[in-house]
Amino acid sequence: MAFQALTIAGSDSGGGAGIQADLKTFSALGVYGASVLTAITAQNTRAVTAVAAVAPQMIRAQMDAVFDDLDIGAIKIGMLGEPEAIDAVTDGLARCAAPVVLDPVMVAKSGDALLADDAVASLRARLLPRADLLTPNLPEAARLLDLPEATDEAEMLEQGRALLALGPRAVLMKGGHGDGAHCVDLLITPGAVLRLSAPRHTTRNTHGTGCTLSAAIAAGLARGTPLPEAVRAAHAYLQGAIAAADQLNIGGGHGPVHHFHAEWSNE
Repeated sequence: MAFQALTIAGSDSGGGAGIQADLKTFSALGVYGASVLTAITAQNTRAVTAVAAVAPQMIRAQMDAVFDDLDIGAIKIGMLGEPEAIDAVTDGLARCAAPVVLDPVMVAKSGDALLADDAVASLRARLLPRADLLTPNLPEAARLLDLPEATDEAEMLEQGRALLALGPRAVLMKGGHGDGAHCVDLLITPGAVLRLSAPRHTTRNTHGTGCTLSAAIAAGLARGTPLPEAVRAAHAYLQGAIAAADQLNIGGGHGPVHHFHAEWSNE
């Protein structure tokens, strides 16, 4: 039987993030991907020009259809947009015991908002306690905690532990928005901290990095890989996808990473 994972997220018409990035990532890592759409966005590498929420009852209907038939080994949650979507997803998760990777998508790479202000409290209260792993970048962590953005590893660790206290079983603080020659991520669990460092690549093509990383972790979990090893493998996969991103030459703004960098010919 094939390994199976579910992404619950918004659609990116430009193909670089959201549902599209998640399904590409699952496929690249040998996992069959199912999907539940929470929103439809009109976007490209330059901007998000329109967002339409999917009705809560339709979100639940999609989740029910998947859980009625598929053997889901892990769930990745991305863009939710509205409090009603958060409620629908939280309620729907009661039907599945698979591990949940929650990527608290709030702002697109273009700077456009993807999470309503009144949805932050709902996300914090309802979904964080259901997450096996929370994967915020530095601005998202700060917004969830109502704090200034972390500026060094000590503050990243402090904020990660504060988020851990809100209920998730683990927190991956992503340092992509930081400064310096190296990008540092911190996987924080109640008993340990795993530090992951990689050279910071000089490229504008980083659209969908957060979606891709969380989907790659979910793919590892769906294959039965323990969390620390799944995070290490996903981190390595994303670094390869970023390093090869300029080969794609997609769009005139923040282009996508290369999800199939290991499969496609460079010619």
